[in-house]
Amino acid sequence: MGFKNRLLAALCGGMIVMSAFSPARAQAVPQPVMIAALDPAEVKANVARTSAVTKSTKGRIWCVPFAREVTGINIQGNASTWWRSAENVYPKGKKPVVGSVLNFRSTKKMPMGHVAVVSKVISERKILVDHANWQRNKVSLNMAVVDVSPKNDWSAVRVESLPNTLGSVYPTYGFIYRVADNG
Repeated sequence: MGFKNRLLAALCGGMIVMSAFSPARAQAVPQPVMIAALDPAEVKANVARTSAVTKSTKGRIWCVPFAREVTGINIQGNASTWWRSAENVYPKGKKPVVGSVLNFRSTKKMPMGHVAVVSKVISERKILVDHANWQRNKVSLNMAVVDVSPKNDWSAVRVESLPNTLGSVYPTYGFIYRVADNG
């Protein structure tokens, strides 16, 4: 298995448990799901390609198509619906992984929520993200995001909007992960 498809051992011994419906037993049955990290170089290549396409179209850039294109996590709808839409389709959790999507909850300032792609894990409470439209019609690269939640569960974060300056506290759902292909 190549680096691109290497499995992560960081979460639950390499597995995340998702609920899946079992018609025979008519109840949710936990099943292990392997997640895959993207190679940081692959994330950057995807970001560069996606940014180039966006710039050439001269249209409005949005966070959702940007995150979808960079990660391959194919969820439709605005960012505020991603967490619910990922249920039983993509693994979700509270630990950052390169190539996962940090899903922000909707707020008065962000009524449609927001999504950002994890490009680097610095520590248990600090990551770098690449995302679109945090600043209107721009792709922002390597922006620091710091977990400020009381339980260290990434439910509240501050985002670096200006160099070395963390902005307001934003509520988040957590991270949506890519499923590893078994090939």
